[in-house]
Amino acid sequence: MPDTAFRLPVAAAIAALAALSSAHAALSLTETARLAREQAPALLAQQHALDGAQSAQRAAGTLPDPRLAVGVENYPVGGPDRYSLTRDFMTMQRIALMQDVPNRAKRAARESLAQARIGRERAMLSAAQLAVQRDATLAWLAVHYAERRVAQLAELDRENKLLQDTLDARITAGGAMPAERTMARQEALALADRRDDAERDIAKARAALRRWVGARADEPLEGEPAVPSVSPEQVRADIHRHAEVAPYAAMRGMAEAEAREVDAEQQGDWGWELAYAKRGSPYGDMVSFQFTFELPWQRGERQQPQLAAKQKEAQRVEAEREETMRRHREEIDMQIAELQALDRQHARLASSGVLLAAERVELAQASYRAGRGDLGAVLAARREAVDTRLKLIELDAQRAALRVRLTTLVAE
Repeated sequence: MPDTAFRLPVAAAIAALAALSSAHAALSLTETARLAREQAPALLAQQHALDGAQSAQRAAGTLPDPRLAVGVENYPVGGPDRYSLTRDFMTMQRIALMQDVPNRAKRAARESLAQARIGRERAMLSAAQLAVQRDATLAWLAVHYAERRVAQLAELDRENKLLQDTLDARITAGGAMPAERTMARQEALALADRRDDAERDIAKARAALRRWVGARADEPLEGEPAVPSVSPEQVRADIHRHAEVAPYAAMRGMAEAEAREVDAEQQGDWGWELAYAKRGSPYGDMVSFQFTFELPWQRGERQQPQLAAKQKEAQRVEAEREETMRRHREEIDMQIAELQALDRQHARLASSGVLLAAERVELAQASYRAGRGDLGAVLAARREAVDTRLKLIELDAQRAALRVRLTTLVAE
């Protein structure tokens, strides 16, 4: 009984500490990227593809499996020795071991093909890791800026409630019209709609974040986003190292290795065979050994057309690489232009727009308190001030997303 009485408070304390720890758990941007890399099924699938290519590489240059042949030669089915394995001197029970040997150039081409396939899968894994990190970061940023919008609307809601609390007294004292109470209530309804929209955006952003971090997407976010700086010149200079361009070098290597393998078909393969033949007891046993050689005498109809097809495949890969680079160069130029425009807009809004909106609110409130203005002007000024701050948040969100995209193009 004393032990039980001791364990109960300890268990309760542990549960309380666990609850307190979970209540204070927070999700940082760095932790989000780490969890996404560890949990993303796409990365696991691509890692399996790489592991498979590495396993296949070990067998690429090996010889084909040997063949074993067992049978009977010259088995008599007529005459006095029919159906006998031992009476006729030509009848032999034969066992043979055969080995085909592809020529050295073909084996080297197969090894190159396997190595190039590993390079492609490794490049695709790096690109997938980069994409997962980028998308998880963007999901975290979406939640962060959606919550900032809600906080901004909540501040406006508090200001409007304070205003409504003073309206009744002003109406009683003759300093405000009864219609202003209705106007304030209409403003509250419109604000509630905007707040619902903002809450919906948070829920959608959390759902996107949950794809990458699971249940931890419901935790509060920790810290401010450390958005990297962007050098347009460096981004443009690194276009050839773009994560989606990197696999093309290995893909071209695969096409060239396949072409070399087809070209090696023109040399022909060879093989050998070792056989042991057992005859009847009156006769001696025999051993045979022979070589076999392929004779590629239809090169113009068989090997050369296949070689031309493989060479065209290599040219197709190179053309696709050039098209991909041009497309990404266009996207990068457009994103840089967009980012530069957003930076200028943000600078103007942060330096002048917010101050002007706040000044308008102060002037409208002063006029209203002095009896020279109406409540509508105050509410409109406050809406404008909040819209200005919301636009500033939206500009921050767009700039952060663009910076993340422009700095996650090259996979190390």
